[in-house]
Amino acid sequence: MLSNNEKVLNKHLKKLKSKGIKNFINGKEVESSSKKSFENNSPVDGKLICKVTSGNEKDISKAAKSSKKAFENWRKVDHKERRNILYKIADEIVKHSEEIAVLESYDTGQPIRFTKKSAIRGAANFKYFADKTIDAANGLSTPDTHHVNFSMRQAIGPVGIITPWNVPFMLSTWKIAPALASGCTVIHKPAEFSPVTADLLVKIAHDAGLPEGVWNTVHGFGESAGKSLTEHPDVKAIAFVGETSTGSHIMRQGAETLKRVHFELGGKNPVIVFDDADINRALDAVIFMKYSLNGERCTSSSRLILHEKIYDKFVKQLSARVAKLKVGNPLDPKTEIGPMIHPSHQEKVLSYAKIAQDEGAKILNGGGSPRGKLSKGCYVNPVLLEGVTTKMRIGHEEVFGPFLSIMKFKTEAQAIRIANSVRYGLTAYIWTKDSERSHRMARDVEAGMVWINSQNVRHLPAPFGGVKYSGIGRDGGEYSFDFYMETKNICVAYGTHDIPKMGV
Repeated sequence: MLSNNEKVLNKHLKKLKSKGIKNFINGKEVESSSKKSFENNSPVDGKLICKVTSGNEKDISKAAKSSKKAFENWRKVDHKERRNILYKIADEIVKHSEEIAVLESYDTGQPIRFTKKSAIRGAANFKYFADKTIDAANGLSTPDTHHVNFSMRQAIGPVGIITPWNVPFMLSTWKIAPALASGCTVIHKPAEFSPVTADLLVKIAHDAGLPEGVWNTVHGFGESAGKSLTEHPDVKAIAFVGETSTGSHIMRQGAETLKRVHFELGGKNPVIVFDDADINRALDAVIFMKYSLNGERCTSSSRLILHEKIYDKFVKQLSARVAKLKVGNPLDPKTEIGPMIHPSHQEKVLSYAKIAQDEGAKILNGGGSPRGKLSKGCYVNPVLLEGVTTKMRIGHEEVFGPFLSIMKFKTEAQAIRIANSVRYGLTAYIWTKDSERSHRMARDVEAGMVWINSQNVRHLPAPFGGVKYSGIGRDGGEYSFDFYMETKNICVAYGTHDIPKMGV
């Protein structure tokens, strides 16, 4: 007997297979100018989901032209009208949340327990930034004796948004909602591994009343559609979430046209657990922040740095819990870990288990793929390692999967040295009941975000972003508008100041 999730999936798969996914430019579905397409297969079972049109330079140019034209009107739209449209988009997301969750789960391998939350979170992003439309243009008043200076923010223009495959729906809303709220128009290039919900999202937005050309979506590969987007002169800025190496390419490609860039890149995040921590809560948080979302999250705590006094007990409990994690079909509500996004990524994650053994680390759990019914998908058994050092590749390279390395420390200084020994600096998690120590550690760890005695809990007005090789810029609240808008200063004289005279 089919579950409700399977019924929803089958209903939409028929439509996807017959129609495929096309670009969405100027309010209409259009084929790529090259007429080429690529296959999008599910990591769950390797079966075809649909064919996807493969965009190129000509398609990006069409989208940029549409965005540039639409920008002239969209930036002038009354903030109340813009707010109402964003609210309608949020309402439509909620209305379609079940199909969004099911399609994203089958398209990416993310367990349905997480994609359901991601869909609702996407609606929350639109509602939050809808409420910010009235404040988006706000600046400062800075008067002096003879002048008053005041500043305002104005939309920068058409922007390119390139989103990843790990949590594609939620991350798309996170970037696109503030762009639209600011008055920018958008060209969205989704990851080629996860095009399904991006196609659904842009259609939802237009059904909600978004004007034609304000939001265009071009599918395709990074070396064609992505590169053309980052190089196009009419695109004023690029917001990108993905690998650090890709971020470097985008920065080079956009240099010729002086692109403003916002990057959320890789992470190799530490979770430091002291001997005075609440061990049970810390254990729950460590498991959740590494193994949820299949471990395919930039903020995952992939390096567990344990105080020597609690090391043995903590590792024993951790290993027992990891052994019980349920790997399975992501549409099953009981599943905790689904398949990796793609066979190539499955191969990468599995290769790091061998690398770990070759480097001398000990595999406590996992290291291979499940057999039986799951062998046709991109599954891996969750990995837990000990005996890891900072010199090992697994100690400093991002694996981006259910792959946790354990290290041991004795002093605060040693814990900080281990935590800061990598090129990344996105997040850090610190577990201690010592308030003074928590502040010292938060100050000294090299990370854009630090959580103390907590897993990653996002507060939308708070800044989100990393340091070092983990990114440039911040998302969230007013910080998002700093990227999508230019600040203009206007100085008005009172008529009382002296003007120097020349040629008298």
